[in-house]
Amino acid sequence: MPERADAARNRAKILEAAEELFTARGAAEVTMEDIARAAGVGRGTLYRRYPDRASIAVALLDEHERRLQEELLRGEPPLGPGAPPAERLAAFYEAMVGLLTRHAHLVLGAEVGHSRFTTGAYGFWRTHVRVLAEAAGAADPEVLADVLLAPLAPELFLHQTSRGVSAERLIRTLRQLAGLL
Repeated sequence: MPERADAARNRAKILEAAEELFTARGAAEVTMEDIARAAGVGRGTLYRRYPDRASIAVALLDEHERRLQEELLRGEPPLGPGAPPAERLAAFYEAMVGLLTRHAHLVLGAEVGHSRFTTGAYGFWRTHVRVLAEAAGAADPEVLADVLLAPLAPELFLHQTSRGVSAERLIRTLRQLAGLL
């Protein structure tokens, strides 16, 4: 059943308001009441669709990750198909550092601890990296996929950037790691 027009408008208003508030104050400092007020919707409307802040963070993150997934599948090389595996992995790392730079607060709200491994996005990233490792002739691509994704854990990213490590420095280092593939 297609989404009603008013429901789609409310969803868009909620997500836009939540993203602005999360970016300005951090997800932990924003209440559901804040989001409803900023979106101009009633609390019932908000809670019917999103039971908590984490579900809103997941919805926002899903939009951003879906765009990146599309680029991996159909975009131009080296991020999209057509480049050697090491180049594609390096491009993927760069894109993910960009995503984390812009949306770490959302990733952290949606992918903490073991829950990180159960998200659909992680499954997609893992499959992508495993396929690249297979194409490069890695001895155990199944294990290597998780190892190559480990540097992209949101907690690690925030830890490193809070210590002054720049996105450029992370990308440079991850490109070096990708070159070992």
